[in-house]
Amino acid sequence: MTMKRPGTPAPPAARPPAAGATAPVQVSRWSTAATVTTACAAVAVVLLALAPYVIGTNLTQPMVTLFLLAAMASLWNLLAGYAGMISFGQQAYLGIGAYALYLLGRAGISPFAAIPLAAAAAAVAAAGIFLILRRLSGGYFAVASWVVAECLFLYVTTQGWLGGGTGVGLQQLSSMVPVVREADTYWTALAVLVLCAGGGYLLVRSRFGLDSRATGGEPVAAAAVGVEVQRTRRLAYVLAAAGFGAIGAMLIISGLYIDPASVFNINYSADMLFMVVIGGLGTIEGPLIGALILFAAQQVFAQYGAWYLVGIGALAIAVVLLAPAGLWGMVSGRRGWSLLPVGYRVRSHRRSP
Repeated sequence: MTMKRPGTPAPPAARPPAAGATAPVQVSRWSTAATVTTACAAVAVVLLALAPYVIGTNLTQPMVTLFLLAAMASLWNLLAGYAGMISFGQQAYLGIGAYALYLLGRAGISPFAAIPLAAAAAAVAAAGIFLILRRLSGGYFAVASWVVAECLFLYVTTQGWLGGGTGVGLQQLSSMVPVVREADTYWTALAVLVLCAGGGYLLVRSRFGLDSRATGGEPVAAAAVGVEVQRTRRLAYVLAAAGFGAIGAMLIISGLYIDPASVFNINYSADMLFMVVIGGLGTIEGPLIGALILFAAQQVFAQYGAWYLVGIGALAIAVVLLAPAGLWGMVSGRRGWSLLPVGYRVRSHRRSP
């Protein structure tokens, strides 16, 4: 017990905080809007899963295309928007996944059960290819990734055991009842979308997300503060390749046929670039919005041939000039909206007088 000396003045009493004083700040990574968005997304997935029972498989088949487009946009955004790797060669892993599933099917494995194995094959291939590309960045990385995809295309066209230039068919699913096959394809495509978009979101919110954003923005500064830049880039590249491998497997399942000219087509990379740029690079919501826009444009205007491509290009140019951050980036920047936050937010509350 501390004794006070005689004549020592008493310590001043603590003063109450003045009116309007700022309270300690609060750091959060979640919000009410994020809770509502997550709940709505869960309900939407359940309703979409019930769609084949309600509206039939004839109307749900175009939705498979939408699901795969959205999954591709989310994965490409993981590479370019967060890890800073702009790639024009991700169609290489679409092809690897498709042909891997074909070979697994010939070995007697159910095509639907072989999708994870096809994704693993694409990831293994990506781990080796990244050793070639790891020292490249920017435009050099983009062009080199496209060259890799073209080399794989040329290789497959010369291999008779892979069907050569004529392609291969997935005979294992031909004997299934069409309605059952189409429903299973729809549900599997929906599951692939949930895993790619949801898994990517959780990944970006993890330690990897912080490292990847630092790597994509300023790799030299990131390395200076202890971020393992090459490890982060490799992880992003391999995980994205696994997702593209699963999507490639879905392409041959949905069409029952694949050929190298279609699956290794650079138009896939152009579609990915369009969706992400239109929606908003480096956002979670943007690529999904871009996928909806591209899907709607395909369904309505694809019949016009070359004019469809002109319209898509004009729209992309207009968005780049008027909204460089993309449609969602423009809206969220002006309104301060963040339906699916990935970073930290600092909030301060003022005390009431």
